[in-house]
Amino acid sequence: MKGILRYLRDYKKESVLAPLFKMLEACFELLIPIVMAHIIDTGIKNQDMGYVLRMCLVMIALGIIGLSCSLTAQYFSAKAATGFGTALRSNLFRHITSLSYNEIDTIGTSTLLTRMTSDINQIQTGVNLVLRLFLRSPFIVFGAMIMSFTIDVKSAMTFVVTIPALSIVVFGIMLVSIPLFKKVQARLDKVMLLTRENLEGARVIRAFNRQQKEVDEFDKSTDDLMDIQLYVGRISAFLNPVTYVIINLATVAIIWIAAGQTDIGILSQGKVVALINYMSQILVELVKLANLIINITKSIACAKRINVVFDTKPSITEVEEDSALSEAQKAAGQDVPKVVFDNVALRYGKASEDSLTGISFTVKAGETIGIIGGTGSGKSSLVNLIPRFYDATGGVVKIDGVDVKDYDLRSLRMKVGVVPQKAVLFQGTIAENIRWGKNDATEEEINEALTIAQAKEFVDQKTDGMNFKITQGGKNLSGGQKQRLTIARAVVRKPEILIMDDSASALDFATDAALRRAIKEQTKGMTVFIVSQRASTIMGADQIIVLDDGQVAGIGTHEELLQSCEVYQEICQSQLSANEVSGKKTSAGNAMA
Repeated sequence: MKGILRYLRDYKKESVLAPLFKMLEACFELLIPIVMAHIIDTGIKNQDMGYVLRMCLVMIALGIIGLSCSLTAQYFSAKAATGFGTALRSNLFRHITSLSYNEIDTIGTSTLLTRMTSDINQIQTGVNLVLRLFLRSPFIVFGAMIMSFTIDVKSAMTFVVTIPALSIVVFGIMLVSIPLFKKVQARLDKVMLLTRENLEGARVIRAFNRQQKEVDEFDKSTDDLMDIQLYVGRISAFLNPVTYVIINLATVAIIWIAAGQTDIGILSQGKVVALINYMSQILVELVKLANLIINITKSIACAKRINVVFDTKPSITEVEEDSALSEAQKAAGQDVPKVVFDNVALRYGKASEDSLTGISFTVKAGETIGIIGGTGSGKSSLVNLIPRFYDATGGVVKIDGVDVKDYDLRSLRMKVGVVPQKAVLFQGTIAENIRWGKNDATEEEINEALTIAQAKEFVDQKTDGMNFKITQGGKNLSGGQKQRLTIARAVVRKPEILIMDDSASALDFATDAALRRAIKEQTKGMTVFIVSQRASTIMGADQIIVLDDGQVAGIGTHEELLQSCEVYQEICQSQLSANEVSGKKTSAGNAMA
């Protein structure tokens, strides 16, 4: 919790003034029973209406001053809590973006969403309540006890017994509740996960008529969340009745004791009323304190969950901009390979086996490399090592003769343009989405990128052209249109290395062939990695890397692999015609070459 509270340091003034004004309000509130006692013992006893009215005006004045103090405290506490929440949320988001794919995969997207939203909102509410009540409620509780001693010591001893009894109940329930609130948030994570999966996979669910199964699973998850919330609620619900019972018993005791004191003339009726009022104040404040403690308990549980994210350090560390860049620039001018994989291995997180093993190959500048293999063979894993989305757990990956770990991440990723498997577009215009690749891209550069990506024709057909508004996730575009725009976004930067990770799967064969031809002809000197399930997409590459179960099954040209690689032969025989497999080009083959 200490690590989280550092975000209040920019609101030190508000964090001090809010509880101070609340304590000032409490001071005026503690004076009310004394004024009431004077009204009864002096004004009403002597039938002095003038005195009663003057004391009533004093009570009204105390109420107005207390209200002013309360409003001031509310303003400062709200300002501090809101600023705290903003700073925490911003820093958490910044930290999450610094994590590598490995950490995000381990923690999970759904739980990160819960922690960014629900958990931070809960902590923000907790901070607001603490600044307003954490000092005020104990101050009134102990202030009321001290004031009762100024009235009658014997009667005040009831307060000495009551307050510890209430504290035991409140803190006992709190200790039981803390671990249960952690379980509530974990169940909420599951609900968030299912919600996200169902919204993203709505089309698949309907295509396979799985709506009822998903509804049943979601109902079970929400029922689990409800059950644990009800269980915690039942425990927390003991607070109010138990505290009321203790307070009412204490009130009975005060009346019993004070009645005897009144009979013998030690206490006046006004002082008895004041004692009961002080006990009522203690009741109200302890109920507030109990609810505050419940909120603090939730906030602490949420803070621990957020601290887990902050404590997760990115496994991919980077060097500062230094000699690595100059070394790379020197190497680039020499006859060195553009990309080298030297006995590279990769193991994800806590997996028991390597996803990639013994990967070695060399790529010259300007070459086109095709990567093919069955599902789960490690194609995406391999290309993700080039921009350091993951770090190799064995061997070395080099660009321009320099280990990728010796580059600072910005410089490395400026060299590489990546078109991921899933076409992700953001809300905004087409031009704004393309400029993700290059912030200062001119209209001419955007048009050139769209032309290479075979997207110019459909963009020109849109009513607003490049200013056409894309909805969140590109929902108002087809799968092929989204893929072409993501390719244009990567190409507009004119990177030294372009990685296309199965990013043309939604394109027809003719468009796919035109795209590859445009990239080859209009991006001279660019080294291109094409990951694909289609043999026809990569058969014209300078080198083809065939992967099988995380290992290289063969490297060579299409013709060489047909002779030497059994895995490649099987892929080609299942996808291509006999003429294409044998290397004879049909008219369609000439169009795609």
